[in-house]
Amino acid sequence: MMTHSRFAEVLTDLDRVIADAPADATGALWRLTGSRRGLDSNLIRLPPGGVIAEHAEPALDVLLVVIEGAGRLNAEDGPHRLGPHSVAWLPRGSRRSLTAGPDGMTYLTVHTRRPGLGIASAPAEGGEAACMLPRVCPDCGRLAAEQGAGYCSRCGSPLPG
Repeated sequence: MMTHSRFAEVLTDLDRVIADAPADATGALWRLTGSRRGLDSNLIRLPPGGVIAEHAEPALDVLLVVIEGAGRLNAEDGPHRLGPHSVAWLPRGSRRSLTAGPDGMTYLTVHTRRPGLGIASAPAEGGEAACMLPRVCPDCGRLAAEQGAGYCSRCGSPLPG
């Protein structure tokens, strides 16, 4: 019989991850990994003025913690200024966007682990355009809901399109 440890463990030092990342690195600098985890977490760096386009996460609440830099969270109830150690709760289904300030913004997101991707039946008529590769994140595989999005709404990585 196989058992799993239930002990806490220190996974990383975010200050060291940030310090060791190249100055021009953007997107996901660190991710929570491991098959037994019940959470997903990403450390995201947006460049100065970088934008995560407006989107809604339909299935998950997200906790966002600013580690360094500053920016703005645009939510349905208006804009919110974010600075180091600001914590924002983004309820499932809420529409939001992020804009980094003039020095950029590095933040940590935490949410319940996403279920694995599955194959769904094709719709009877219509559907998406044949080539959506410019909207697929090269780092995490998420499809951007917004055409013309510059950054992935899940991990913050630049999109190829």
